[in-house]
Amino acid sequence: MPAYLRKAFLDAEGDLRNGWKVLGYFLLVAAVGLLLSPLYRLLPRQLRTVFPGQGTGVLACLAAAWCFLRAEDAPLSSLGLRLNGRFLGHLLLGTLGGCALMGAAAGVVWSLGGLHWIRTPGVGLAALAKAAWLFLAVALFEELLFRGYAFQRAARGLGFAGAQAAFALLFALLHWNNPGMTGATKAWATANIALAALLLGFCWQRTGSLALPIGVHLGWNWTQGSLLGFGVSGTASQGWWTPAFHGRPEWLTGGTFGLEASLPGVLVCGAAVLALWAWKGASGGASTASGS
Repeated sequence: MPAYLRKAFLDAEGDLRNGWKVLGYFLLVAAVGLLLSPLYRLLPRQLRTVFPGQGTGVLACLAAAWCFLRAEDAPLSSLGLRLNGRFLGHLLLGTLGGCALMGAAAGVVWSLGGLHWIRTPGVGLAALAKAAWLFLAVALFEELLFRGYAFQRAARGLGFAGAQAAFALLFALLHWNNPGMTGATKAWATANIALAALLLGFCWQRTGSLALPIGVHLGWNWTQGSLLGFGVSGTASQGWWTPAFHGRPEWLTGGTFGLEASLPGVLVCGAAVLALWAWKGASGGASTASGS
């Protein structure tokens, strides 16, 4: 291989550069996902009800990560997937934290006269549990994709701050095709989704585990949609409660897009980002992440 090509693809130790690993990972996830999608459609309807479609994305992310990690002689658990009591504790803590964040944003909107809630008829505990299972699949998929192998290799190549900036921008841009992404809503939602990506990145870096970001993502979506009845990133959701808006501006309430398109949502998420930035983590912050 010519020297200039070797330098472009390989680092000083002869390993594939992290940028190519990130690109290759995303391409492999897409390829595995394309293979799994038709197989999923062949499953009996009852199994598809139990096994959400996002599960194929989870499997694709895990399979792609395993392939790259095997080439690096590293275990899958090195991504922050060591399933033990600490993992479960962080998962529960993150879920409660995500619930609290959305509850706080909704409380601000309510206190400023933006809405009140009406109990939704026909939505019971079974519906809440089913929605939690679905949102867990969503959280697993998106965190494996955006805070898993690709993010962690980008952090090696660009540094943690560079990876945070790049993946926050990517995470926000990939939501631009969501329903309701127009006008001022697009600006507020983009800001909040980018902040959420920073928040979730800090959750991984401060703990060295994917459990905390998975939990926060789950609690955030489930509380916003399944409990409080707001849209989730523009997708309508039937909640335990239904918000009745009082005609206040959408920058206050988020409108049909959800709390992610509101000023209270941005402020609450921004405050959480600052809190995690200030917290060095139980094991020394950045050093924990670099060893994961």
